[in-house]
Amino acid sequence: MGPDGRLAFLLNTTGVGQIWTLDEPGGWPEQRTFYDEPVGFVDYSPTRAELVFGMDEGGNERTQLYRLDDDGTVTELTGLPDAKHRWGGWGPEGDHFAFASNRRDEAVFDVYVQAREGTGDDAELVYEGDGWFTVNGIAPGGEKLAISEAHSSFDQDVYVLDIESGERTHLTPHDGSVRYSSVSWGPDGDALYLVTDAESDTLELARLSLSGELEVVREGGGWNIDGVSIDQESGRLAYSRNIEGYNELNVGELVGPTTVSEFPMPDLPGGLAGGVAWGPDADRFAVSVTGRTVNTNVFVVETATGDAERWTNAATAGIPRETFVEPEVVRFESFDGRSIPALFSLPPEAGEDESTPVIVDIHGGPESQRRPSFAGLTQYFLSRGYAVLEPNVRGSTGYGKAYTHLDDVEKRMDSVKDLRAGAEWLHDHPAVDPERIVAMGGSYGGFMVLAALTEYPDLWAAGVDVVGIANFVTFLENTGEWRRELREAEYGSLAEDREFLESISPINRADRITAPLFVLHGANDPRVPVGEAEQIAAEVKSHGVPVELKIFDDEGHGISKLENRIEAYTRVVDFLDEHV
Repeated sequence: MGPDGRLAFLLNTTGVGQIWTLDEPGGWPEQRTFYDEPVGFVDYSPTRAELVFGMDEGGNERTQLYRLDDDGTVTELTGLPDAKHRWGGWGPEGDHFAFASNRRDEAVFDVYVQAREGTGDDAELVYEGDGWFTVNGIAPGGEKLAISEAHSSFDQDVYVLDIESGERTHLTPHDGSVRYSSVSWGPDGDALYLVTDAESDTLELARLSLSGELEVVREGGGWNIDGVSIDQESGRLAYSRNIEGYNELNVGELVGPTTVSEFPMPDLPGGLAGGVAWGPDADRFAVSVTGRTVNTNVFVVETATGDAERWTNAATAGIPRETFVEPEVVRFESFDGRSIPALFSLPPEAGEDESTPVIVDIHGGPESQRRPSFAGLTQYFLSRGYAVLEPNVRGSTGYGKAYTHLDDVEKRMDSVKDLRAGAEWLHDHPAVDPERIVAMGGSYGGFMVLAALTEYPDLWAAGVDVVGIANFVTFLENTGEWRRELREAEYGSLAEDREFLESISPINRADRITAPLFVLHGANDPRVPVGEAEQIAAEVKSHGVPVELKIFDDEGHGISKLENRIEAYTRVVDFLDEHV
């Protein structure tokens, strides 16, 4: 929300996400940007009716920063298209901002501060990094930055950086893997608030003093606290608790360093709410709200009462909302007796005659969790008569630290065994046709698809691989320089684990794939290079298996543009209808 209470948000009604603003609930929004590429984020200045946004080109993830003035003027702030820029927030007076960038060395991220009117090379390098650094925010006084360094997806460190002197103070020395995320400055600038599993298997809300003392503010009660948002002026805060993928949004006010006075919980539809943006004086806040049967909209909540009002009215393209299907939270037992959580959805017409085909839709990451947010693609599959099982196999987040490490390096294929257990669970379901089960996934989920097809070829009627990894060696050799070290921490290193990486790479067992395969990829993908798609499609096709390969020249790591999504997934369903 802007300093005048205006709301800015991203809306993809034109086919790609663009910036729109709104002055009142239910009003007519004004489109503010008109690009062919999707805008990645938007952030209002704390003092002016202007905002910063980020945008890359063709999905290459080399985000550039821009300022959009109230009169519509756009000023490019970075202008270095070969570098990535990661937004770090405005200063308290809106006269400067901070960001991290790999403009000096593609493999590492340095920290910069820049005046709001600066452009191009005007940014001041305030910290020369040697790893993956992120700016978490500028202190209320404007003189310090909170920055964090990621060693892996499950291991971070937090520092405070003095902008003028460049002195860096390490606040989180630790052994082993510890998560420190969602870092925010407290209201007096004398502490940071964040979520961490330093003292628990799950993420907790904690206060981190500038001397490094960590105190728990709220426990998750056996579930993760996903994140926290604090208004620095008032000390009001919102934090969410992840319960089986749904979340519980809690709102309160700091009345002491670790004491929170709770306000009534907002009554919001859908079961998922996030992206809190505080309004002037923190009397209210904007939040995006979604659910599997509730397409995403923005609500504004009165902080003290929890009363919520929907401001936006995103359309459903004429599709009746009552036709959307809510998933069931299910669990199935895997090879070692472990209970694997999943979301399961049946099309409305499914009966108990073992006739329904099923798509097992596997999330990427692997440090992620399939949650019941609105998913037009899932509803499309259901409308075409396919049931959908969305497993959170071992290695997924949302179920504690120990669970996330169950697929590390040499345990990688245990997660694929979970897919086998999911398919076997489907065999016992009265509505499911056990001969028509499809494996589908994107990114790391694409690897899981290919691994499932090679390890258990008799279980699958078809596979859909979206921007997936076929060969861990070529993937790590060719992924973006800035990502390699983080990915090696999860999968294993080229130097020490090459033989193991070769042994689990689906490309080396592609002769075992017998199910028809559809492969989707973006030509500009900086994470999983397009060569992964090309090599697996060619190898599987050489063995006489039906293969369809579609590469989009204007996409990166995923299919983002509406016209491309329509073409891609219409073709996927046609392919499945033919072969399944």
